[in-house]
Amino acid sequence: MLALLTTYLRPYRKQMTLVLTLVMIQSIANLYLPSLNADIINNGVAKGDTAYIMSTGGMMLGITLLLGVAAIIGVYWGSKTSMAFGRDVRAAIFRKVQTFSQQEVNIFGAPSLITRNTNDVQQVQMVVLFSLNMIAAAPIMAVGGIIMALREDVPLSGILVVVIPVMAAFIGAIVVKAMPLFKAMQVKIDRVNQVMREKLSGVRVIRAFVRTGYERTRFDDANADLTKTGLSVNRIMALMMPALMLIMNLSMVAIMWFGGQRIASGAMPIGNLTAFLTYIIQILFSVMMATIMFVMVPRAAVSAERIQAVLRTEPTVSDPETPAAACVEKGFIEFDRVEFRYPGAEQPVLCDISFSAEPGEITAIIGSTGSGKSTLINLIPRLYDATSGTIRVDGVDIRDMNREDLWRKIGFVPQKAFLFSGTVASNLRYGDQEATDEMLWHSLEVAQGKKFVSEMPDGLEAPISQGGTNVSGGQRQRLAIARALVKEPEVYVFDDSFSALDFKTDSRLRAALKREITHATTIIVAQRVSTIMHADRIIVLDGGRVVGIGTHGELMDTCPTYREIVYSQLTQEEIA
Repeated sequence: MLALLTTYLRPYRKQMTLVLTLVMIQSIANLYLPSLNADIINNGVAKGDTAYIMSTGGMMLGITLLLGVAAIIGVYWGSKTSMAFGRDVRAAIFRKVQTFSQQEVNIFGAPSLITRNTNDVQQVQMVVLFSLNMIAAAPIMAVGGIIMALREDVPLSGILVVVIPVMAAFIGAIVVKAMPLFKAMQVKIDRVNQVMREKLSGVRVIRAFVRTGYERTRFDDANADLTKTGLSVNRIMALMMPALMLIMNLSMVAIMWFGGQRIASGAMPIGNLTAFLTYIIQILFSVMMATIMFVMVPRAAVSAERIQAVLRTEPTVSDPETPAAACVEKGFIEFDRVEFRYPGAEQPVLCDISFSAEPGEITAIIGSTGSGKSTLINLIPRLYDATSGTIRVDGVDIRDMNREDLWRKIGFVPQKAFLFSGTVASNLRYGDQEATDEMLWHSLEVAQGKKFVSEMPDGLEAPISQGGTNVSGGQRQRLAIARALVKEPEVYVFDDSFSALDFKTDSRLRAALKREITHATTIIVAQRVSTIMHADRIIVLDGGRVVGIGTHGELMDTCPTYREIVYSQLTQEEIA
């Protein structure tokens, strides 16, 4: 946690110095006030000196006013600093996650990454806030209080030799007991978030299979598990304040008893006892303030460790130090003996993949379920990096290119079309912020989406909910295709992007795409033969290997796997 605080609080050293200076002023003033009060009792009240009481009392009021002003300024800047710290850490996590490949995202998991960027950051942020405004004063008050208590009466201060070690031992035992539970709590918060996300994302499947009761039970189990751990922590922490108050009250009784005897013997003025009691209260309250740190810091330390795990993770896919310059070729893609296996897998998903896709041509990829089609496509934008072999775009190894330069060349339409909350226009302009309304309507026309968008009450400004849940699957796919068309990239990649379309719309869309993107490279992954049978080049995958490359007619003659797929989908008349 110290490394995290050092890194992200460095820009706010001036503000922290101001806050700590104000805290020091408050602490010193608080330590000085009881001494003035003792002087009033010993010198003013005892001697009946009204002028001394008024002057010293006026000084005390001035110090109190100063304390109020310092407290307001300190809390303001302390809060501002802690909030800025939280903002910076959240931004750092978000930026780091943006550099992750799919492999790192899978390792942490989406629910855990969300928890780390919200709940975990909040835990550390609260420690910063309390440290600046409260906990920083604890050591000053404790040490200063001990010094001032010794100044008032040394023999009576011997009580502190017993009280403080007892309090420290009790707090230490509590922290040792609670630390493992704090670690478990963060993991269980992750689990609750995971179940909740699955419930929201898969609500249609849950209802279709009548599994609402099962999901409710699953959430209740995760929730009860978190609640049980939280209650265990709270039971332990519930012991702290009553025990500390008991120790403090017993200390006060002992001080009053022995102090009264010292006053009766004339060894100690009554004003000194009053000041001594105040100092003891300040010492014990500073210890109690420190306990707040001991309650919060263990959980914040766990959260900081989880945050650091994200920030320290080096992505497996990264930009080169010296990016290579692209060749004159535009949109030329080449796979050269590419192999890919997922981390920890014994067998590769793709093996010895070699083919090329050229501008102005449509290259189709087909194969049975699990043959590696989507995995192959994901290698082009470097969602994963090939285990071996080379993928070239415009004649350059994609590992030698900046990823943003690579992504600018590619218009990617994923298998699961995803839309962002906003409007139709904001989603279409995701690829080109400068696109005009005419360009948007033209892209919608090519993507066969102009009709249903124009029928929406607000047209291009029609609202789109998160994930595009307020439009149908086919409409989402057409909007995703239109979004790629607005970008006007060198390479179009359609990963089974026509699956939700009927055959008539599919046919019109493919015809419009063929007319529109005549100079770009087009790669289409499809399950339906009718979608790709007119492609310039068809690549057939089986078990992660290329078993055939050619046109539809050539593959019908030379590739048994392709014939099997065709005969399973089309009649003899359709094939002819």
